[in-house]
Formats: sequence, structure tokens, C-alpha cells
Amino acid sequence: MSPFGDEAFYWQESRHPAWGYSDLPPLTAWLIWLGERVVGHGLFGMRWPFLLLGSALPWVIVVFGRSAFDARTGWQAGLLCLALPLAGSLGVMALPDVPLTLAAAVALLALLRTLEEERLRDWLLLGLALAVAWLTHYRAAMVMLAGLLFLLCTVRGRAQWRRGGLWLSLAVASLGLVPLALSNWRQHGAGLVFQLVERNPWQFHADALVQPLEQAIACTPVLYVLLLWAWWRSWRRRGDGAPWDLVAWSSLGFLLPYFLLGLFADDLRFRAHWPLPGYLPLLAALPALCRPAGRSWRVATLVGGVLGGIGTLLGLGYLALAASGQGVDVLAASKAFPGNFVGWRESAVQAQALLAHQDAVLVADNFMLAAELEFQLDGRRPVYSLDAPLNTKHGRAPQLAIWRRDEAGLRAAHPGAPMLLVVSEVMREREKLGWLGAICGRIEAPRFVDRLVLFDGRKQFAFYRGFVPAAPPVAPADPRQCLIWRNAVRATPQGRPN
Repeated sequence: MSPFGDEAFYWQESRHPAWGYSDLPPLTAWLIWLGERVVGHGLFGMRWPFLLLGSALPWVIVVFGRSAFDARTGWQAGLLCLALPLAGSLGVMALPDVPLTLAAAVALLALLRTLEEERLRDWLLLGLALAVAWLTHYRAAMVMLAGLLFLLCTVRGRAQWRRGGLWLSLAVASLGLVPLALSNWRQHGAGLVFQLVERNPWQFHADALVQPLEQAIACTPVLYVLLLWAWWRSWRRRGDGAPWDLVAWSSLGFLLPYFLLGLFADDLRFRAHWPLPGYLPLLAALPALCRPAGRSWRVATLVGGVLGGIGTLLGLGYLALAASGQGVDVLAASKAFPGNFVGWRESAVQAQALLAHQDAVLVADNFMLAAELEFQLDGRRPVYSLDAPLNTKHGRAPQLAIWRRDEAGLRAAHPGAPMLLVVSEVMREREKLGWLGAICGRIEAPRFVDRLVLFDGRKQFAFYRGFVPAAPPVAPADPRQCLIWRNAVRATPQGRPN
């Protein structure tokens, strides 16, 4: 399966090792770098570290269930972890949620153990897990929040403030903030600005009230209801002490803040995976609670686990279809078309053929296409990106500027040079005129060369030859006069979804 759009950019970051990037802390890129150093460039090289980490998650849940309850509950919790689609499919792609979720699970296990016995190794493990979370994503703040709620709101938690081990853990965890602080200092706060300001409207949007429905679909409905029931029963027993107080507060520390944040934050990107760490302790609590609750609850948990496992298999089956040409043809007529996974190989093959005929500077019309082309071409040549609105929307524009892979870097390095521009013509209709109509000012003397139409027009790339302009682009007086926009409109069949 070709890289997911963001996944390809993380691979591109791995080729520029740094303390951090404009969208993320450094660990995702570091893991991809390690993976390719060990087995070479390619899909397996990029993904095997994440597959290994994702495969470790059920085993951590087994150990948590054994430590919190008993061995039988531990094994049941591990099986439920495999059945939960969000967890059972973790690791099939090189994404930051893989190390972040595993770090949250290890931190939960370490905290459970430190509450039972004062051991230096458990405090160090807690600090190390939190440091890894900070190295992975800004959402590590939610891991800290969940722990803070437990430490402030429970009797056992408040007692930890007097133990030196907690402060040792926090000191170790703070080491994970060092690369994040360094990268933001060097990039003038680009990462923080993107995560806290640019990607979030910070305005209430009522459509986000459907989040529970989204979670029910992501978890499968029966298993989702059972996990909520397990949280409610754990919450009612939180006064009984271990392990119910930890289960109740750590789950609440993820599920409720993410729901509230979702009402005001980014609603344009996929976010159903955000609350996953909050379900992990409930996977152990559910079998422990349903056993004394009666036969009907045990049967319901069995049914929920089976249906969840089917959901996981269906999700993996969808990815298998996305990896197969015949499978993509099956999905082409549906809303489930895997647009972020397909077409990249074919566009790279076509670009390579055109470059073999006449060499030129390779440029893509947005960061995602540039990263995908560079990956498919094995990183043998740099691929520049035009300054598309998509680059800013996803927080990648500052990083491209640092690498000198944006339009300013292109003009500085190759003024007047021959240029092969690859344009992704499929986009929302309301965005097409504004962007495609402005590209003519970003390439001198554009000349249409070829078009690649795939999957009944669901993926469409146009190739233009021209020259790198020496001056910054000027906004066109009439974008409808732009050759690139006119060609895209003529090539779009009426009624075909963009």
C-alpha cells in the first residue's frame, strides 16, 4: 500500500534529521530513519518500527490487566485490545499515534505499579514513557492531563506528591520537551502556532456533537457501549481505591477533554483516534466487571468482542483493497475511495518517463504530492512544492521554507531553469479556481504535456513544462484565463465527484 499522504511527508522529514519539525516533534521521523537504515528504502523499511510498536500494545494491556486484577483478566483484556479496531490495527502505517498510544499505555502500567510498590525502575519507566510521548506529538499534553487529574483528585494520587519518585519521573519526562523546545525556538514557534492556533478555529461548532456516534463507529457500537458501561461502573467504585480510582480517572482524563476540545477545535481532519488511550484501561476493567455482573453481561462482552474483531478485520480488509489495483477499482465508485493511498506510483512513473525524455527541475503543486513523488522516486532527486494553501492548512509551509523546497527556494536555486510541474487536478470545486487559476504565475511559459487519469477520474494529474520564474508570482487579474485551470475544468467529467 502506497504511503498515506501525511505518512509520505513524515518520510521526507526522516531525510532531514532535526530536533523537530513544523508539524510534529521528531520521534516519528527518527523511527522512519531507523527503519530504512536497517532494511533499506521502501514501504517495509518505513513501516516496520511502527508495526513492531503497534504489536506490543496488546501485550502491555495484558500485563496491565494482570497487575490490576488477575491473569485471566489480563489475557481477556489483551484479546479485547486486538478486537478494538483503533487498537488492533495500530502500526500498519508509520504515524505518530503508534508510539504515542504505546507510550500512554506504558505510562499507565508504570503508574499502576508505582502505586502498589515503591520501586525506582517503575518511576523511571513512567518518566521514560512520558518523555517518549512528548517526543512524539503535542497531544502528549493529554497524557499529562490524565495523570494530573488522578494525582489531584484521588486520595492515593495526592499521596504521591510526597514521594521522591514522582518528581524523578517528571524530571525524566521533561527531557522529552527539550527537542520540542529547541525546534520551536529555531522555527520561531511554528509548531506551537500550528497546533494551538492555525489548525483550530476555537469556535463552537454544533456538528461536533456527533462525536459519540463517530466513536461508536470507530470502536464498533456494542463494544463502545460496553466500554462506557465499564467506565461508569469504575467511576461508581472509584472510592474503593485500587485499581478503580486509576481506571476511572485515567479514562475520564482522555475521553471528556477530547470531547470538549472537539467542540471547538479542528473539525476538518480525521480525529476518531484521539481518545484511544482512554479506552485502554477500560479493556481490562470490562472483563473484571462483567464476570460478577451475571451471564447476560458476559455474553454481551463476548458478542462485543467478536463484533469488534470483525470490525478490525473489515478495516484491515479495506486497507488490503487500497493496496490492490483491482480493489481500488471496486472502491472507485464509492465514498470510501482511498484517495490518499492511490495514484502516487503511477504519477511518479509518468514524471520519471517525462524527465528521461527531457531533464528538468521536478515541482509538485502541493506538499503532499511532492512528498509522494520523492518517495516513489527513492529520494534520488529533490521535489519542490508550490506554495499551495494546502501546505499552510497542514502546517508544512514553514518546514518547506526551512528545507528551501518552497517557491522561494526554487527561485533561488534554479532561476530560469526548465521545470516539469505535476498538478493534482482533483480537489473541492470551491477551491479549484482559487488555486489552479493562480498557478500560471508560478511557472513561466507553461505548456501542457500529458494527463494521467486513474480510477474513473477519481485521481487525475496534469503535467506541464515551462521555466522557473525569477520573480515572485503576481496574482492574476482573471484566474479563469489560466491555462492550468481551463485544462482541469475541461478534463473534469460532469457529475464526477471531486
